[in-house]
Amino acid sequence: MDWKDFMAETEANIGVFSKEVPETVRGFGIMGKAAKMDGALSEKTKEFMALGIAIATRCDSCIGFHVRSLVRLGATRGELCEALAMATYMGGGPSYAYSAKALKAFDVFSEQSGET
Repeated sequence: MDWKDFMAETEANIGVFSKEVPETVRGFGIMGKAAKMDGALSEKTKEFMALGIAIATRCDSCIGFHVRSLVRLGATRGELCEALAMATYMGGGPSYAYSAKALKAFDVFSEQSGET
């Protein structure tokens, strides 16, 4: 999978759909902003949680969005691998395969941002 092309296509598709349901998109954006605010848990911790859910539900685009956020938030490869180990433990074989996809996405997006 080419993560950069996949995410560009996903974002284009979401853009088209968003024009059809602007109020839903507005509400989803408000909910997301509120959910990600630093509080008792940091935004980074919450993004790790979201990534685990994305892996469990086998959502490629969700993996892409949350991995990109984790790169932006300064997550290390080591932190990501520990989170992926937990996601694999909780989800078994399918989560093992999706954790490997998430690690590949992290490597691609980290290279793109200049992080290693």
